[in-house]
Amino acid sequence: MSNSTLDYDLLNESDLQALAERGLVMPLKYDQIKLYLPHRYPFMLIDRVTACSPDNWITGYKNITANEELFNGHFPDNPIMPGVLMVEAMAQLAGILGFISANQTSKDGYLYLFAGVDKVRFKRLVSTGDTLVLRAKTLMNKREIYKFSCTAHVDGVLACSAEIMIARQKLTDV
Repeated sequence: MSNSTLDYDLLNESDLQALAERGLVMPLKYDQIKLYLPHRYPFMLIDRVTACSPDNWITGYKNITANEELFNGHFPDNPIMPGVLMVEAMAQLAGILGFISANQTSKDGYLYLFAGVDKVRFKRLVSTGDTLVLRAKTLMNKREIYKFSCTAHVDGVLACSAEIMIARQKLTDV
């Protein structure tokens, strides 16, 4: 997987500076991602965050492996990643962008919760051995509600797209 596939080459000096001010260096690995997402195996669906322009966009990926528990029943002889999990993976990536943009982690007492999804399209089956390259671009940020344009690709081919809304919530409000 080349860096250009994962958008690292799109980072400009101001992006790198904004990340540095937040103490971040790309890529973010599993232990760093755990600072942003409350999810854990088997429901953490982001393996790496490869590039990010705070307030603008983020890119990451999920490697789809044969030992994923979901493939025990979906489908045993023809493992296919459920479309709703592709949408969830895009929402998780969007939540990470929300945290990074706010210069916060989950330790600051907030969660980014799935608030809605529109314009979902499934274009390609995703199966074991695939790398699901995920992207989220900020469309709107108003009063703790964020809207993102999200995509998931495999081998450069669109597998899923959606507009995803997430809401920033103080943990005491949940």
